[in-house]
Amino acid sequence: MNGLRNIAVVGGGRWGRNLIRNFFEIGALHTICDMNEALLDSYLEKYPNINTTTNFNSILENPLLSRIVIAAPAIQHYALAKKALLAGKDVYVEKPLCLDCGEARELIDLAQKSGRILMIGHLLQYHPYVLKLQELVSTGELGRLQYIVSNRLNLGAVRTEENSLWNFAPHDVSVILSLCGNQMPESVRCLGGDFVSQGVADKALMTLRFNGGIRSHIYVSWLNPYKEQKLILTGSHGMAVFDDTKPWEKKLVFYRTQIKWNNGIIPQIESESSEPIIVPPAEPLKEECRHFIKCCDERIRPKTDGEEALRVLKVLQAAQKSMDAEGTEKKPEDFQKAYHAHSTAEIDPKSSIGKGTKIWHFSHLMADSIVGEGCNIGQNVVISPNVRLGRNVKVQNNVSIYSGVTCEDDVFLGPSMVFTNVLNPRSEISRRDQYSKTLVRKGTTIGANATILCGIELGAYSFIGAGAVVTKNVKPFALITGNPGKQTGWMSRHGEKLNLPLQAPKGKTLTATCPATGEVYQLNGDTLEHDLLSRIGTILTS
Repeated sequence: MNGLRNIAVVGGGRWGRNLIRNFFEIGALHTICDMNEALLDSYLEKYPNINTTTNFNSILENPLLSRIVIAAPAIQHYALAKKALLAGKDVYVEKPLCLDCGEARELIDLAQKSGRILMIGHLLQYHPYVLKLQELVSTGELGRLQYIVSNRLNLGAVRTEENSLWNFAPHDVSVILSLCGNQMPESVRCLGGDFVSQGVADKALMTLRFNGGIRSHIYVSWLNPYKEQKLILTGSHGMAVFDDTKPWEKKLVFYRTQIKWNNGIIPQIESESSEPIIVPPAEPLKEECRHFIKCCDERIRPKTDGEEALRVLKVLQAAQKSMDAEGTEKKPEDFQKAYHAHSTAEIDPKSSIGKGTKIWHFSHLMADSIVGEGCNIGQNVVISPNVRLGRNVKVQNNVSIYSGVTCEDDVFLGPSMVFTNVLNPRSEISRRDQYSKTLVRKGTTIGANATILCGIELGAYSFIGAGAVVTKNVKPFALITGNPGKQTGWMSRHGEKLNLPLQAPKGKTLTATCPATGEVYQLNGDTLEHDLLSRIGTILTS
């Protein structure tokens, strides 16, 4: 270990205080971050010469702090970890990594892309006796693994922000998956009960079924009259009981018990005396903290990395779904991103992409761009920083959308159409501070090879013809063609040309009906309005 004090612990509550103590004793703690100033003052009395702050951003900006340890409430894990990774920090997150598989995959990809360490606090994986259990299984001393029971029970502390499944079970799921060779269960069932806070399960009983016949039960509760932390493994050659509430030398007992068949008919149990197994004492949390530092120093993969945490998260999400469905069997789902991106697409981790969006070959989404749900981004498209695309925006091939452009929902951008963001560009003169904003309202269509000068607004459902050069604001529903672009008609919401002049006679209202939908449009002066309530046919048959 390099001996540097370069770690900031975020969150000084129930578990954060244990991490603070261990990193301080190791000599790596530099800063404690928490919103509770009174709590920070108490830490200053206990740990002199340690820095404190209530400002999370300040630790991200501090070059001396290269490693961030997150022990905040689970609901904050994703946002805090993402900010830390984007700031170039190595990150340790107390279990669970986050509360959603999609967010977990995003954090994993971000860490891999930026070359950062991402480790999750699955404490039992660093317990010397759990390591011994893994050895008993891997060497075959237990025989064929058949059954695993894990109980994690206590009286308190009662939570209101997360249920007992998410608070207690991550440790047990992590260990059980490792004992089963890191394979995922074929099915998950879970039942729970909320007795203190409505909707927050105080007890949960989970059943896991693995390929090869292995079964496992996990029982967690904070409404139990006594504390119990017990893990029981049953194999074909014996049983092992790990009781973490007992003194160190009595925590692990091995029972050499087998079932043999008398005359092939009657099963008989053959049991020898129990054997206590003793390993050298070590504090699991300190071992975990040292492992994080070692991984950061040597740039090696943590034992409990993001992929391991994602497997645990898949099981927990399946268990939660089962519990919500009164114990119905669920399968851990193979996570897929909420959007599809071709392998050649370049997507900055600071961009935001909505569910169901598709991004095709050689397209590039830059930092701080936002693409809504259900969009289709064609080939060779560039979406610059701070661009905003709404829902169901279709961008055809070879389109560059520059900073300053906002497209509302249902906009169509035709092949090779052009946006600009500077009125008078010169290569030798930087005008980044002069970018003009362009607003494309809902439902607008822009045809192939059209050019939109910056600083204007295209009204809702306007229609820009192919090759048009638009230099000024466009009215809603207006049809624009030519160079320079001029209004040559009106278009319906459905994209049909309406039989109307550009302007109604003074004092008169002209009407037209969309030939495709029957929607009625009214022209008053040079303003077109349409009345959804008078759609012919659609309403009558709805």
